[in-house]
Amino acid sequence: MFKKSVQKFSGKICEVEIGTGEKAIKLGGENVLPFYSFDGNTGNAPKLGMDITDDLEGWPKAILELYKDVCNDPVAWAKCIEEKYAPDFICLKLDSADPNGKDNSVEECAKTAKAVVEAIKTPLVVAGTGNHDKDAKLFEKIAQELDGHNVLLLSAVEDNYKTIAAAGAMAYNHKIGAESSVDINLAKQINILVNQLGVANEKIIDNVGCSAAGYGYEYVISTLDRVRLAALGQNDKTLQVPIITPVAFETWKVKESVDEETWDNLEERGISMEVSTAAGVLASGSNAVILRHPKSLETIKKFVSELLA
Repeated sequence: MFKKSVQKFSGKICEVEIGTGEKAIKLGGENVLPFYSFDGNTGNAPKLGMDITDDLEGWPKAILELYKDVCNDPVAWAKCIEEKYAPDFICLKLDSADPNGKDNSVEECAKTAKAVVEAIKTPLVVAGTGNHDKDAKLFEKIAQELDGHNVLLLSAVEDNYKTIAAAGAMAYNHKIGAESSVDINLAKQINILVNQLGVANEKIIDNVGCSAAGYGYEYVISTLDRVRLAALGQNDKTLQVPIITPVAFETWKVKESVDEETWDNLEERGISMEVSTAAGVLASGSNAVILRHPKSLETIKKFVSELLA
């Protein structure tokens, strides 16, 4: 009689919790490859979030039209998404803090973040501007103002991890996104640096980088594969943390989503880019993805449930 062999790994991804109360979510916990339920424990199901912003500049028309009644108010927008689409978490992008844009003060942005987190029960992820100096100040203030809400601060990089990790994880017990640039060695490095400050893996979620499908995407996928295989197969404890991938940040700014209307419906193309990108990173090891369009959320929910069935 045929007996199927089972691939066993010595490593396991730690669990990390975001949020509070009944809607708090846990990422990680698996000791097998993504969706390999036939080999062992797949841990917590991948979590799917949706993003909003406090600065609409540069956002695609299709998304703004979808939320035209609420998109000028982050609190109303967050409540709308929570009630209509019920994502596992909501990501607030504080684009207005960007020094190359509106350059809103950290106090003003922290006030917005506090208003949002107090208006919803869904766990909150707060994303910065990508400006390392501004993000350090921004997350330090937000960590203080959102004390007790157990949010994820996305992200800390090598240039600012000391400030963000110290304030976010150590002083106020939030979770830290450790960001690297699509390279397993860089992912290890930022995790080691954060660990050396005294932050345990249970407070770290990696963002190893992302691109839209067709834009160096194969490198993203191979990096995710390598990170997961090292964590599980080589029992590399520095990489045994969940991974979050901000898919929406990339897929809604490429030409397939925002340019050349003669190529067919822009909204449908954007959804296709988002779904294709999200499906690939989830199948390669990401424990959570940030999406933007409700149809993308619906499609990826079905994708995840069918693979775990």
